[in-house]
Formats: sequence, C-alpha cells, structure tokens
Amino acid sequence: MTTLRVQATGEHDGEPVPGLPGHLPADEHIVWQGAPDWKALAVQAFHLRKVALYFGLLLAWLALATLHDTGSTTRALAALPMPAALAAAGLGLLAFLAWLSARTTVYTLTNRRVVMRVGIVLTVTFNLPLQRIDGAALRRHAGGSGDVCLHLAGPDRIAYLHLWPHVRPWRVARTEPTLRALPQAEAVARQVAAALQATLDAAGAAAHSLPPMASPISPASAVSPTSAVSSLGTPASASTARQPEATASGGGLRPAAA
Repeated sequence: MTTLRVQATGEHDGEPVPGLPGHLPADEHIVWQGAPDWKALAVQAFHLRKVALYFGLLLAWLALATLHDTGSTTRALAALPMPAALAAAGLGLLAFLAWLSARTTVYTLTNRRVVMRVGIVLTVTFNLPLQRIDGAALRRHAGGSGDVCLHLAGPDRIAYLHLWPHVRPWRVARTEPTLRALPQAEAVARQVAAALQATLDAAGAAAHSLPPMASPISPASAVSPTSAVSSLGTPASASTARQPEATASGGGLRPAAA
C-alpha cells in the first residue's frame, strides 16, 4: 500500500532567495533584510489607537444619550453590549490586517538596490536601484520604531495606492516608498545611508576613470510602476546617482519633516 504524503507549502516557498524574485548577480550581496513590526504598523499605518478612541467616544455618547432620554443607568448600560461588540470586531479586523501586512512583507537592502516585497492577496515586488534614490529620511515613532522614507530621483513615481501602506503618509503627488514600522529604524537608516554614499562614491570614481574624449554616459531608465517590478537581473546604470540627502557622514540620515 502506497502512502501519499502531502506537504503544505506557503505562497513564497518558491522564492530562490527569501524576499527576492530571483538570484542576485555575482557582484551584489544582501546588506540587510527585515520586516515591519505588526503592532507598530497597526498603530502607525492602520491608526488602531485613533479608531479605538473614535469608537470609545461613540459608545460614551450612546450611553449618555440613553441616560438622558430614559433616566435609567441600567438601560444606558444595556444599550452598550452590541455596539461595543461591533467596535471590538472592527478593531480586531484592523489588527489582523496589520498582522497580515507585516507577515507578507520583506524589505531587502543590497549594495545596489532596495527591494520591497509587499502585498497580502497580490504580491508585488518593487525593485528600487540605489542610483534612482535621491535621498532618504528617518521618521521616529514612540517605542523605538520608525520609518525610512526613500526619495525617488527626478520624475520617477510609483502610485500611492500601489505602495500603501509602505509609503510616506500624505505624500500623494510625489510618493516616497517607505520601510514602515521598523523595530530598529535608526540602525537600518544608517545602513541605507551608507549604501547610498557607497553608490555615490562608486559613480564618482567611475566618472573620473573615463578617458577625456569619452562620450557622456546616458541616463538610466526611470523607475515606474512597471519597471519597479522588474527582474533583479539587470541593475540600473550607476551614472545617474545623485548626492543623497541622507549619508553615513554628518550624523547619519536627516530627520523627516512632520
């Protein structure tokens, strides 16, 4: 009698490298890899505390209104269980979505790019070459967590809804892909700054090594929602690197504006 063995597999079990859609080139390596803290993500991106406060105010108003109309404390309290249960269900749903979002997210920093594998139902991988990142900023939050916001160079754009919640809040016209709710955001920010500085230095060294009569280097292609999900096989040219706003020197990343 033959025994059939069934092994459960996850959605991302087929990834050659966790968090990446393919193998890295030989001259590229992973510097850092991580994911959001789901509790911090629930507070910062899904606004769990604000929603809880809103529901609390509604329940208090309901109890006071019932007490005013009936004059009975018992009836005022009796009016609360069902709305309270609905509020608890709503808060539980937000917390569950935050947990799912954090569980399905992997942020990867290499010496050439930032890769964001995100998505609960539909997984999308955003590939952001360091040459196309104009700078970065650190947003600190209570509890030691924080966000690292990436400023895309030139006309590069990714749609806000494509990125959410992995995007800087309210930056709709000029979106900033963001590594959200990182437990040790400052340490990660320093690594991003160092990688940006190294990319800038390499681009400068390559430019100085050109012969005098060499033709100008053509600019790399812009990052767009289409190119952002491209394969890892061909990184963008280093010729378009700009001075990053956040570098490892001078105190690390500059703080983000509120």
